Formats: sequence, C-alpha cells, structure tokens
Amino acid sequence: MGLVICDMSISLDGYVTGPNAGRENPFGDGAASLHDWMFKDPIDADRQYLEDAIAHCGAVVMGRTSFDKTVHEWGPGGPLPGVRSFVVTHTAPAEDHPGYTFVTDGVARAIVQAREAAGDRWVGLHGATVMQQALPLGLVDEIYVHVVPLLLGGGTPLFAALGSAIRLERVETPRSPAVDHLRYRVLRPS
Repeated sequence: MGLVICDMSISLDGYVTGPNAGRENPFGDGAASLHDWMFKDPIDADRQYLEDAIAHCGAVVMGRTSFDKTVHEWGPGGPLPGVRSFVVTHTAPAEDHPGYTFVTDGVARAIVQAREAAGDRWVGLHGATVMQQALPLGLVDEIYVHVVPLLLGGGTPLFAALGSAIRLERVETPRSPAVDHLRYRVLRPS
C-alpha cells in the first residue's frame, strides 16, 4: 500500500486559508498567494514538488467543506483528473458527481477505501479538517508543508487541537526564494 500524505501550502503562522474562506472566496482573505509558488512563475525545483505529488498520487481524501468550496472549479474529474476523490461527509449529495465517492462513516473508512483505490501510489489528504482527523488516529505517514512567507493572522489552521503530541522525523527541508519545503515522517509510538 502507498503512503498517506498531507501535502499543503501554509502561511508562516500555520493557516491554509485566510479569514472569510468560502465558496466565493476559497482561499480566504489575503491568502491567494499561498499557491503562487506552484502556479505563478515557479522555479524548476518548486515545479518538481508539484509534478512529483501529482505523479505519485493515486487517490485523494477531502472533507465536505473542501468539496463544496471547489467542486465548481474542478468539475467532475476532481482536483486531479483520473484520480478518484473520496469525500468525508455526514450526508452524500443527492446529485451524482462522477469521480467522487462520498464516505459517510468517517475519515478512517475513507482512507481505507482510498488506499485500496490508490494501490502502491500515495493517498493525498486535501484540507485541514481531514488531516486533523486522520493524524491523531495514526493514519498519516508523512507531512509535507510548503511554508510561504506570509502571515495571515487567522483563517483555517492546519494544526488545530490534536489531543496529544505527535513526534515527527525531518526528512528534508529545501527552500526556494518563494517557499520553504518541509517534509516530515510521522513517528509511530513504540
């Protein structure tokens, strides 16, 4: 089975969106530049991170809020066309959304289904809430954060109350003029 990876851009103060994020303002106030390192004149090293993540991803797990905010932008193929997306939700929508599987019995079940779909490829966690649910359950193998030199002062934090300390092992920490790439392996309790 492939790894379960959280791969997110964050502000220096730890937010993945700014304040007032919603369907009309998916990144929130002041946070549109969180993803400039990928799309606005990326350098080769930064572009390689994005290309590697796409090439290795075999399934995506996201929360309902992420789905609702961005499905109109992604369309029926999801965030990565050809890669199945599993949406953790309390209630599946009445309308059909090809490319998406709605999982109503929790993040753990969604990750099991995504791992089966992904095979040896990665399962990418999309959205802070899904990561916050999966990490304390021991379901996350690695965390990649791309720290953008920006302070948002509010919004959606990537790391909210986790319940207990979680130890990490640094894998790599390269940086570019636009972003610091931090990669950590989640250490399991002995």
